[in-house]
Amino acid sequence: MVSMMIADEKPQPQLLSKKAACNSHGQDSSYFLGWEEYEKNPYDPVANPGGIIQMGLAENQLSLDLLEAWLEANPDALGLRREGTSVFRDLALFQDYHGMPAFKNALARFMSEQRGYRVTFDPSNIVLTAGATSANEALMFCLADHGDAFLIPTPYYPGFDRDLKWRTGAEIVPVHCTSANGFRVTRAALDDAYRRAQKQRLRVKGVLITNPSNPLGTTSPRADLEMLVDFVAAKGIHLVSDEIYSGTAFAEPGFVSVLEVVAARGNSDADDGQLSERVHVVYSLSKDLGLPGFRVGAIYSSNAGVVSAATKMSSFGLVSSQTQHLLASLLGDRDFTRRYIAENTRRIKERRDQLAEGLAAIGGIECLESNAGLFCWVNMRGLMRNAPSFEGEMELWKKVVFEVGLNISPGSSCHCREPGWFRVCFANMSAKTLDVALQRLAAFAEATAVEGRGRGPAARRVLGPARSMSLPIRFSWANRLTPASAADRKAER
Repeated sequence: MVSMMIADEKPQPQLLSKKAACNSHGQDSSYFLGWEEYEKNPYDPVANPGGIIQMGLAENQLSLDLLEAWLEANPDALGLRREGTSVFRDLALFQDYHGMPAFKNALARFMSEQRGYRVTFDPSNIVLTAGATSANEALMFCLADHGDAFLIPTPYYPGFDRDLKWRTGAEIVPVHCTSANGFRVTRAALDDAYRRAQKQRLRVKGVLITNPSNPLGTTSPRADLEMLVDFVAAKGIHLVSDEIYSGTAFAEPGFVSVLEVVAARGNSDADDGQLSERVHVVYSLSKDLGLPGFRVGAIYSSNAGVVSAATKMSSFGLVSSQTQHLLASLLGDRDFTRRYIAENTRRIKERRDQLAEGLAAIGGIECLESNAGLFCWVNMRGLMRNAPSFEGEMELWKKVVFEVGLNISPGSSCHCREPGWFRVCFANMSAKTLDVALQRLAAFAEATAVEGRGRGPAARRVLGPARSMSLPIRFSWANRLTPASAADRKAER
């Protein structure tokens, strides 16, 4: 009887699509898993001083007070008014997905201002999207078919595995860069990646870079950009430059947009007329203005076909009318944007220096020299128990997250080929919280060094020299920290 019932059972239909059921989103990456652990136990100086400090989020909270002051002085922007007259009804009705001209004009001018007007942006070549994530995905839909590939220098932003591949079906072929030259991309590495793609029978449609680099925190030298432009010109492929951190560059060499390099080539070779149509820029207000919640991104392209197709796709992720209205007013205030850019980069440098100097005082840790971004690229292989390996990197990452209480991003999640590197963010917290994070890490490094001394000379060579620390080696953060006042808690946020 039982066997007959089993034989008669019909297979259950698959209720979800293959896309919904697949595991290619990348959510199981350590980059996202660290966020999940933080959300379970978030640090708070009063309510949860023993919680995990979020150092895996590249968010700019350093200059929000400047934006708040501007809003206080310009109430019409938030009040949905223009020269005292309500524009609520205009904004509440359907808006064409090309975007509001006033906002696109203000955004184009702001992008030009950030680049010292060495390059100017035509508002008609801007496609508005719901953040840089949507911009990058839309470009993939425009430039690559299912199974086509883009070359991306490593280490790269872990979210690209989701943004570029998950829904589009495009592939990423890593361009392997090394610490020997500060992880700068080389022509040899590009050629190697191109050959590997061909061996996999992948059609290479382009190269995508982040400039300034996420996770390195460095701007691309002009010479490297010229080499990249030469490479894509020779191959007849696209170049996408994700420049969402362009306004964070705080030291020399400054930021150079790939569009400056393309413009400087002029008509130097027969391909240049088409080349300008194969170079595209992604931008966002999430990092430079610290407005990730506003979901404002943009594609800039001189290719009419790309602009037309991406504009149609943008209907799936529009920027709201009230957001465009507010930001058109803010970015249209030239005096404010000039002062904001200068002060924001000053604050980023100050906070970066706090992290870099604090890490330099800890044994077994080194920082890549940076000049942009909201993070440092940190070599922590000196804290590994044994010889550097990716297994050792994951073991160290788990200790830092669960024992030290810091969520940082392991280099393997960024596809770095050298174990022991981590991305450590610094702009999404107060100076006080950053000090707490450094104290925790210093105590952990000292405890690791003591443990290494107990294992003998071989272990000490891996762990590096021990340093004399005034902090206790092992302690409970919840018990050790002095509770902050309500004023301190407000300042933390």
